[in-house]
Amino acid sequence: MLRDHYIFSNGRLKRKDNTIYFFDENETKKSLPVHQVDNLYVFGEVDLNSSLLNLLSQHSVHLHIFNYYGFYAGTFCPRNKKVSGFTVVQQSAHYLDATKRLYLAKMFLQSAVHHMLRNIRRYKEKTEEYVRQIELEAKKLDTATDIQELMGIEGRIRQYYYQSFNEILKQDFIFEKRTKQSPQDPLNALISFGNTLCYTTVLSEIYKTPLDPTVSFLHEPSTKRFSLSLDLAEIFKPLIVDSVIIACINNRVITPKHFDYLEGMVFLNEEGKKKFIREWETKLATSIQHRQLKRKVSYRYFMRLECYKLIKHFIGDERYKPLKAWW
Repeated sequence: MLRDHYIFSNGRLKRKDNTIYFFDENETKKSLPVHQVDNLYVFGEVDLNSSLLNLLSQHSVHLHIFNYYGFYAGTFCPRNKKVSGFTVVQQSAHYLDATKRLYLAKMFLQSAVHHMLRNIRRYKEKTEEYVRQIELEAKKLDTATDIQELMGIEGRIRQYYYQSFNEILKQDFIFEKRTKQSPQDPLNALISFGNTLCYTTVLSEIYKTPLDPTVSFLHEPSTKRFSLSLDLAEIFKPLIVDSVIIACINNRVITPKHFDYLEGMVFLNEEGKKKFIREWETKLATSIQHRQLKRKVSYRYFMRLECYKLIKHFIGDERYKPLKAWW
């Protein structure tokens, strides 16, 4: 099954019956049976029409749009067929209750820290001091009394974490500071691109459940963003994105030649995006034996399981405990 399909070149997307056709600039045609696609990622200039969007909606296919530099522009989300008013009411109630909201925010960060430490402990001879600093900061999560304090702790932890990359990475990829909008060096460009893929993948999994993607707990809900995907992505950015980044750099899958520079901004070129996405998709499809389910579960499906655990928490079935990789 194709599941996710990526379009990089300029062209046109058209519908014929239950098939999506992509015509590139040379009018070369490629067919995509809609029942084999979960998500379409468009990185080029692509024309489409309402007939195509209707087809995508009928088959619950999400269309994710990125600009020329690989920055996320938006998502076409089909009408949500998995709706539950009771779940959304309970989800909103947990946001409005400061104690309940704080609990969930702490859970997301505790999972994130667990996975950060998991990554850098593998290089313990080089990262011992960073591990110590992160563990000291992480102890403060339990006693934090509001979201702002949590975010401050998270910021300091992530600074130590990214600084440890200077000891881990084998090529000349240096971390000085995190620059998000308009990444200013190759490592920041990789982190931003990988995080964006993580956000959109988590969003797609949220839409397969009754959860409202705009009601969040760690990140403040606001207009024009699906902030629950930002919350859940905290769990998976170090677990999936950062491990892919480290492997890509240390195995020389990604090298300095895979970046373009423009007016102080650095971004992955088309070849770099394709290489990173190939590694990203391989990681998402990797399966782990689940201890409770007694069967193999892919990294992608772990995202959906977090959504199900949140639903159980909201409706009072089972207290939420976040994923903490045991493998």
